[in-house]
Amino acid sequence: MLRTHRFLLPAFCVSLLIHAAPFLAGNWLASEAPPAPRPPPLQAQLQALPPVPELIVPEPPKPSPAQPATRPTTPEKHGATSSAWTQTIREQFARQQQAGLFYPAEAIRLGLEGEALVFMMLDANGNVVAARIEAGSGHDLLDQAALEAVRRLRALPADAPLEVLLPVRFRLN
Repeated sequence: MLRTHRFLLPAFCVSLLIHAAPFLAGNWLASEAPPAPRPPPLQAQLQALPPVPELIVPEPPKPSPAQPATRPTTPEKHGATSSAWTQTIREQFARQQQAGLFYPAEAIRLGLEGEALVFMMLDANGNVVAARIEAGSGHDLLDQAALEAVRRLRALPADAPLEVLLPVRFRLN
């Protein structure tokens, strides 16, 4: 038993000195680095957005009197007129209205009217792959309804442009 106490007492004293040294010596044992300089405060500037270019859909070339009129080489699903795609959009919007999907019931109840200008992009099959509001109607409810109506468009004719600004009008009778 005596042999065990002989090793424990010096170990206890050494441990006590090691643990008490930081409190007794203060900053003498711990060398602290000077604090890092504070970074300068962040600064931000607002810049005006660049103007969005207006998309102008080119008119189909008119045949000159010297050249005979030729039919387009791409087959069209809805006739040979150059506005077949706009007629198709009108028909699809009418079907959405008949199904109660076009004009929101809440907007009708509130008597909201307006016109939203929607930018849409089509894929090669004539389906809408992207749409965004370019100019709102003044009512979020109508803007969201216009986006949803445009996103539901399917299988537009081959003569439809791949990118177009489409006005979507909401009018009460």
